[in-house]
Amino acid sequence: MRVDLFDFELPPALIAQHPVRPRDAARLLVVGPAALHDRRVRDLPEMLRPGDLLVCNDTRVLPARLRGQRGAARIEVTLHQPLGGAAGMTDAAEAAGGGAAGPKDATLWRAFARPARRCRVGDRLRLGADLAAEVLAKGAGGEITLGFACTPEVLLQRLETCGQMPLPPYIRRPPQGDAQDRADYQTMFALRPGAIAAPTAALHFTPRLIAALAARGIGHTLLTLHVGAGTFLPVKAEDTHAHHMHAERYAISPQAAARINAARAAGGRIVAVGTTVLRTLETVAARDGSVRPAAGETRLFITPGYRFKAVDLLLTNFHLPCSTLFMLVAAFAGLARMRTAYDHAIRAGYRFYSYGDACLLERADGAR
Repeated sequence: MRVDLFDFELPPALIAQHPVRPRDAARLLVVGPAALHDRRVRDLPEMLRPGDLLVCNDTRVLPARLRGQRGAARIEVTLHQPLGGAAGMTDAAEAAGGGAAGPKDATLWRAFARPARRCRVGDRLRLGADLAAEVLAKGAGGEITLGFACTPEVLLQRLETCGQMPLPPYIRRPPQGDAQDRADYQTMFALRPGAIAAPTAALHFTPRLIAALAARGIGHTLLTLHVGAGTFLPVKAEDTHAHHMHAERYAISPQAAARINAARAAGGRIVAVGTTVLRTLETVAARDGSVRPAAGETRLFITPGYRFKAVDLLLTNFHLPCSTLFMLVAAFAGLARMRTAYDHAIRAGYRFYSYGDACLLERADGAR
């Protein structure tokens, strides 16, 4: 499909810079087959049915943005894909275009550098008081491969000390960042470190809301998808068929799969809390909608025409024009319906993107 079919005018003032408080006070646009309804996220217990099951993402965002120096030149890097340790170092460098051998005990990550022209293979970057990396390879689009002379566990500890939360560029912050984002950009479900962006639909949940849902007989379960560059990189192609999605790592436990399958068998609806959950479930779903425990990588790119199998309702934030996320919601609820919903949201002053408001979508082909 032509990418420009997913374009629309979004006033920059509607891109939220901070979350509302409390989190479940965010506005919620309910997008049904025939009507739109303006509600609040805290109203979810009234809108769902006993027996429905929420599926949430328990990934934890890494403070993966690092500011430092290459010699006297300032540099910023955002880690986005782990490549393992020294055993995979040569292959990783070759896959990214060849480069330096690097330290023998390196932990490797792909990263985006700004400005990338300041990085050469073999350069040593100082990224914090206790953190340095060697540039092992350069790729296209400002991507580099870095080798850190420490174990993955030590690297994660040092990121907590010197890294910043990798907020999207349309959330404006001073160069030193904002300490409040350390809490604001994590969901209440965040357990497993590995994401470079938050599963933002789940940012609206609070213990109070989960308790209210449980009291109505609406449960929740967890899976993991470590959100990476694939979800948020801009679509530069003119046609969706030419866009390449980066791989993102996921895992669904036997317990979560069993809970999801049992809810479906009992007539409950599966409510994906966010596009990351939806993509993970659709990656592992059979034709009958059942899911299996699995772990791996997904490059699933959902556009209109995709036939959904596992998800009945989608809770998601409002997304940017021509993004893979707006394409996904258009596939789920219908492009014309989503254009109408977004026109309403813009006129009504809903807040967009990561720290913004949410919408609850019914599947276009008829949720149960």
